[in-house]
Amino acid sequence: MFSDHPDAYVEFLGSRYRGKSGISRLYQGRFQKYFVAGRNGPVYGFLLDHPMLQDIIDRDTETHAWGRLRALMSAGTHQSIQEEHPRGHAQWWEGGLYENEYIKENGVWKLFRQVPSSSHFFSRYRYFPFWHADFERGWAHTKKNYIPWPTMTYPEDPTGPDEIIEQKMLWPDTRVIPFHYPHPVTGKMVKEDDLRAPHYGQDVSTSEPPLTLALPKDQQDRLDKEKAAVADKVKENGEIADATPA
Repeated sequence: MFSDHPDAYVEFLGSRYRGKSGISRLYQGRFQKYFVAGRNGPVYGFLLDHPMLQDIIDRDTETHAWGRLRALMSAGTHQSIQEEHPRGHAQWWEGGLYENEYIKENGVWKLFRQVPSSSHFFSRYRYFPFWHADFERGWAHTKKNYIPWPTMTYPEDPTGPDEIIEQKMLWPDTRVIPFHYPHPVTGKMVKEDDLRAPHYGQDVSTSEPPLTLALPKDQQDRLDKEKAAVADKVKENGEIADATPA
């Protein structure tokens, strides 16, 4: 499902899980062990229905694509297993949004990001689980930070992320997840201020800054250096061509 490149990562709940080992730690070490006791399949009485809706897929080359997908999850445990399952007796809603990039690798589409004019590839898989609600009381009464943010990284936390990032959001925060594509009518990217969510009647400048789909700093720094090297090479070749007698 994920690229084998060491720069692959998953961004989830204010943190990043890097490379195949980090991604496995999240899905197999955290989710699989906790929800289904390590099984590669279901367990009796536990529901985690996770449909993907309103998908928008943009393929910009034969081997590279973007995807924006909305999730509406219904989850919980049947009362008959409340004594054996670590969640006890629980049921909840979750709404979230994915902004991902994909690369066709060895004939198979995988979660991946290819950087144009570069020899490096970066996986980018981001899930923003922006609201939760108990069935009994609904989303109007959901407590803030319904799912606690990670506070420790791996290996201090055996199933923790590789890094904790500043970008965090959960309901009642209603900032818009940035779009990877321009507005289909205007042809322009949505303005950053329009992605923010000030309190009712307040100026947008008083609100939290907009969310971002930016690469991790180390990957962006590497990309900037590569672009600068390419630009220098083009300039050098251009100067040589200009100096060549007709």
